[in-house]
Amino acid sequence: MAMTPPEPRPRQRRRFPPRKKPSPPPSGRKSSFSPAADPKLKPVFAGIGAPKNKPFQPDRFQTEAVAAMATTDCLVTAPTGSGKTWIAVQAIRRVVDQGGRAWYASPLKALTNSKLTEFSEIFGPDRVGILTGDRKERPDAPVIVGTTEILRNQLYDAMHQGVSLNTDLVVLDEAHFLGDEDRGVVWEETMIYLPPRIPLLMLSATVGNAGAISDWLTAIRGRTCQVVVENRRPVPLYPLVLDPPSTLLPMTAGDENRPSRLYKSVERLIVKEQTSGRSRRRGLPKVDEILRVLDHFDLLPAIFFLKSRSDCDAVLNLCHGAAVLADEKQDRIAARLGELTRGFPHLAAHRQRIHLEQAGVAAHHSGHLPAWKLVVETLMTEGLLTAVFATSTVAAGVNFPARTVVFFNSDRYNGVEFVPLDATQLHQMTGRAGRRGMDRIGFALAVPGPYMDLRLVSRLMASKPDKVISRIRINFSMVLNLLLSHTPAQVEELLKRSFATWLLMADAEESRQKRRMADTHEILWEHFQKHLDFLKETGFVDENDRLTEDGIWAAQLRVDQPLLVAECLRKGLLPEEDAAQMAGVFACFVNERETDDRLEGRLAPNRLKKTITRIQKHLKGFSRHMKSRGFDARPIYLRPAAMAWTWASGYPWEQVTAEFGMADGNLAMLMMRTADNLRHAASLSGVFPEAAATAREATDLLMRPPVVEAPESTQNE
Repeated sequence: MAMTPPEPRPRQRRRFPPRKKPSPPPSGRKSSFSPAADPKLKPVFAGIGAPKNKPFQPDRFQTEAVAAMATTDCLVTAPTGSGKTWIAVQAIRRVVDQGGRAWYASPLKALTNSKLTEFSEIFGPDRVGILTGDRKERPDAPVIVGTTEILRNQLYDAMHQGVSLNTDLVVLDEAHFLGDEDRGVVWEETMIYLPPRIPLLMLSATVGNAGAISDWLTAIRGRTCQVVVENRRPVPLYPLVLDPPSTLLPMTAGDENRPSRLYKSVERLIVKEQTSGRSRRRGLPKVDEILRVLDHFDLLPAIFFLKSRSDCDAVLNLCHGAAVLADEKQDRIAARLGELTRGFPHLAAHRQRIHLEQAGVAAHHSGHLPAWKLVVETLMTEGLLTAVFATSTVAAGVNFPARTVVFFNSDRYNGVEFVPLDATQLHQMTGRAGRRGMDRIGFALAVPGPYMDLRLVSRLMASKPDKVISRIRINFSMVLNLLLSHTPAQVEELLKRSFATWLLMADAEESRQKRRMADTHEILWEHFQKHLDFLKETGFVDENDRLTEDGIWAAQLRVDQPLLVAECLRKGLLPEEDAAQMAGVFACFVNERETDDRLEGRLAPNRLKKTITRIQKHLKGFSRHMKSRGFDARPIYLRPAAMAWTWASGYPWEQVTAEFGMADGNLAMLMMRTADNLRHAASLSGVFPEAAATAREATDLLMRPPVVEAPESTQNE
């Protein structure tokens, strides 16, 4: 039975309740809540305020880095907010003024969009382009901002075509992503493949072994890489502890010889928490009480890092009246919200808008639409908000500063389980404490509770960032793309240049260590050969180690599961006449989670179910073959296909999220990743014209508001 989406209902204007002033305690009941602070904090709090406004004068490390970039590569490691972007701007300007081109790569699309706006104001909107997968604007501009994955893919293409990348400078922002477990391989590949003639500038706040990275790059690129280090924060950080419910304490004793030694009152607090059982109590944090304390001592605005997205959303209800929001600021927030959401109904009627307008607070996490998070960041950056509540897992991606950072946990969810924070992660969380030019001092407040280890936190506060390790690993997309331009022997030489191999070689003082170094290279080489053998067995590589015709076009599928997608194309399994179904099929290939695949009563037509069942059946043998050779082949689930099909078929966004119980941000991410995979299929128009055309159509069906909408003032067309 054919299914057609219903006519969308007219959107009704959401009515918000009138603003209310905070109510005093009921008559006859006295409030026992009284903010207090340890006497030692009196001189510290006396230093709160804005520094004198001085003309900009670059710091020593900034001028040193700019000078270095004239002749060498450079790795800059400096605290968040210290002015690393200024270095990039000077390096880019030097190249552009000489008629050259520059590439600025970052790990986050949101950060890339922000840099587009920033650089457009500096260099002019016509001279800056963006490449992020879902945005491609002015690709021939002299300054390109984009994600590191796009830059790596351009290097693949340049090697295949036998040309050098068309740029004269590469800037890698957040260079510590080299050690990221999931995406570090992209950073390492980029550094290995980048031609030595192209200067490389790397920027990071959290690199514990910058010298090792520099020596490695100098060795593999034959070009000196200078390290520029700045340890001084632009705004000093003072760590605090809350003695519940309302007393602030210094975290440490201020002992220069033992910087992590806890303040005596904090030691007593730990004992009291352990013996009273109070630390084992669970439930929502009392953020209203904390906000009153912070407001009393002029420590707002604040970023609160909470354990879960649901906590971030739920605590908003506790904030009304906790910190007085003047009518004038409420009016400014309302006016700015109107400007930022004009023309975007999903944002204008956001369920959390009431908290922004009435209390000046917001949640910021992956469960929200990217455009809504950008609205929150904009309001916070402009100084209009009192507090933002985020999860610690997005600490590195929070793009706004505050006077105080508040955290309740000394552990972090790594995607599988909760594990203790390391120094790098804690530094990322506290890096936003203190606004340059607006604060003379920033604060990090640790709140005791069931997930807080104050002794661990004090040690991490005094620790240097952790060392970055190599995350390089072999995958089918890498092997296919390297074989476009390299023989296996040449690939082996590339693998010898990996950071993992170099680290062990640099430390190889004993024969055992030398053996470990050899083992590392041999393991990478064995993994490459294992992938190569499978590609031969399945017809993507011939007996002479050259890509077959199938291997050549499959190399363009730089997606999560390239061989399964390629097998669908070879067997004609894709629904080439139905763009919505095509979107559904590709959603199966980006889904990473096991799921409840029951769809009773869900929006999913029989023809979609038949398509997915047919694909599951025909790929079963190929998947079994992959697993028999030790490779991962994720199951294909119907549920993500149904979600993508429903949205691509024109059903209202609210109906899709409600029907499948998906958070806005999760659904938007599924649609964006699906669209990105579809774009790679669309590039195969010379080999599979019908499938490519349908993939392009499916991409357009997915990438529409609210998946792609952004506040008007943040766009730069």
